[in-house]
Amino acid sequence: MSAKIISLRTSTHKKTKRDAVTAFHRTELTHILNIYGQMVARGHWKDYAVDMLRGEAIFSIYRRTGEMPFYQIIKRPALRDKQGQYSVVAPGGLIVKRGHDLKTVLRVFDKHRFKIH
Repeated sequence: MSAKIISLRTSTHKKTKRDAVTAFHRTELTHILNIYGQMVARGHWKDYAVDMLRGEAIFSIYRRTGEMPFYQIIKRPALRDKQGQYSVVAPGGLIVKRGHDLKTVLRVFDKHRFKIH
């Protein structure tokens, strides 16, 4: 019986920009959580989730726990020089607003749009 030596060292492969995980910056999360808090106080939203993936960061908003996301705020740095890296997506995949500035994109959640009659 011969023994085979297996190296347990981590790979010497250097991480590239392509391998880096995309995340929301602290100031971006502050803007998003301010809007989220206002909508929770009004009773419109109940839960959220944050996903940090290779090409995008997603802040998902839920009306009830366990449902599909009601809205998603997505950051895609690859679109920075094109349509804008921030977008708000509705449940069916409809892009409600897209732009270069997060504050401008988040104006889609203006209080006048969510009046309950």
